Amino acid sequence: MATDRVQLYDTTLRDGSQMEGISLSVADKVRVTQKLDELGIEWIEGGFPGSNPRDAAYFQRVKEVALSQAKVSAFGGTRRAGLTCETDPNIQSLVAAETPGVTLVGKASQYQVQRILETSDEENLAMIADTVGYFRSLGKTVFFDAEHFFDGFSGNPDYSLQCLATAARAGAEALVLCDTNGGMTTPALLAAIEAVQQRVPDVRLGIHCHDDVGLAVANSLAAVEAGVWQVQGCVNGYGERCGNADLLTVAANLKLKMGVDVIGDDQLARLTEVSHYVNELANLVPDPQAPFVGQSAFAHKAGYHVAGIMKDENAYQHIDPSLVGNSSRVLVSELSGQRNLLAKIEELGIDYPFTSDEIRSLLQVVKEKESEGFQYEGAEASFELLVRRQLPGYVRPFEIEDFVIVERHSHRRGDDQQNEMLAEAMVKIRAGGDEHQTAAEGNGPVNALDLAARKALGSAYPIVLDVKLVDYKVRILDSESATAAQVRVLIESTNGTRYWTTVGSSTDIIEASWLALADALEYAITLPTISA
Repeated sequence: MATDRVQLYDTTLRDGSQMEGISLSVADKVRVTQKLDELGIEWIEGGFPGSNPRDAAYFQRVKEVALSQAKVSAFGGTRRAGLTCETDPNIQSLVAAETPGVTLVGKASQYQVQRILETSDEENLAMIADTVGYFRSLGKTVFFDAEHFFDGFSGNPDYSLQCLATAARAGAEALVLCDTNGGMTTPALLAAIEAVQQRVPDVRLGIHCHDDVGLAVANSLAAVEAGVWQVQGCVNGYGERCGNADLLTVAANLKLKMGVDVIGDDQLARLTEVSHYVNELANLVPDPQAPFVGQSAFAHKAGYHVAGIMKDENAYQHIDPSLVGNSSRVLVSELSGQRNLLAKIEELGIDYPFTSDEIRSLLQVVKEKESEGFQYEGAEASFELLVRRQLPGYVRPFEIEDFVIVERHSHRRGDDQQNEMLAEAMVKIRAGGDEHQTAAEGNGPVNALDLAARKALGSAYPIVLDVKLVDYKVRILDSESATAAQVRVLIESTNGTRYWTTVGSSTDIIEASWLALADALEYAITLPTISA
């Protein structure tokens, strides 16, 4: 049944949470729910209340949350073989969740029924009919997730279609076709959808794709073109194995490329914010290459690309980045030309009439620094400082005169002698016309150096006391040199509202760390002036 309206259904809190490395607290899940509601998602799958206490607690907590438009669905399986819905504890946990909708997963593959579920074809059909009918009798909106549908259709199409027809007769709002193993190619997926439309022509269909062959988003969009009504997916493509269809990418493509207004313009402009917000809660580093919302989605490095976008931003961008809350970036590297440099300086808001000779000189400095192991593509704060230091009148807020790091491999804890690494840093810094000498202990030499430096600068520049180091990366640049190799250190810092990254490089990891750290603190001190 073709439709001009598509429903977005998010399963980040259930299917997405099954991704390796993700563990969301109840509070986190509530925050994600509220953010998805703001984005305009119609249905949010909260989890499986019968599987763990955390999901059960979430459903109790979310009842108290006022949502503007989203509805929450509880997820669970059909009744177990040999039980009734009234006596099945998992079914009753769905009832206790008191959600307006339930999403029931049932086997739609004869192989799965016989080999994995270990029951008869007839009993599986009865389980589907009984469970869907039971929740319809309670007034719930019921979505039937036909698990392993596409693989089952390949093996025994008639039985898989019987499962769908059974759920439809029992009153399911939508039959969601699941590519559970994520292995479907688009032509095979569309052929199966066509067969479903012929068998159950008057029931809405949904699609649930996994990304094991990299086609989850493409298959979801193709399904919509074929008339599928509901698209299920996860924020940032989270999910088991290779993940689920990225619902943010799906939403952007539906609205911007296919003209389907699944969310409003204002909501679309928050797409990047939502992506980063959920990444932060999940404690995951954002994928810079993520379509639409990634940091590199509209980044330009090649000189002729930069020359093109300086004339017309549409030259090398498929959309205006602001439509999805993102922005263009020009990258500076040893491959850069003068156009890249000028565009980047303009992007940073540095208003200074550089001459051609000054730009050539600055470009030479960049290339020399990058030949020494510095890299400015991912360390824009260090690049901005590099440029500002060339401006007349710029005075560095502090100078390091000396630092010493002492590491001890053991210290006493009570009556036990523990072999631990304890680092102490002593620094001498000139700032505000005075010399400051301080010391601090830390969890390793870099942490100790960071604490000592901020302690020394705190009286002259209290703003540095609010700076936190949030990420620290070390990369060996010449592995053949073994322990004498050049290393690059990237440090990400924040003051609670802004994030910035700085770089240092040396054959000495401590010196490289200090160079990156010093830039981070200098940037924090000059940030109010830069932002003014």
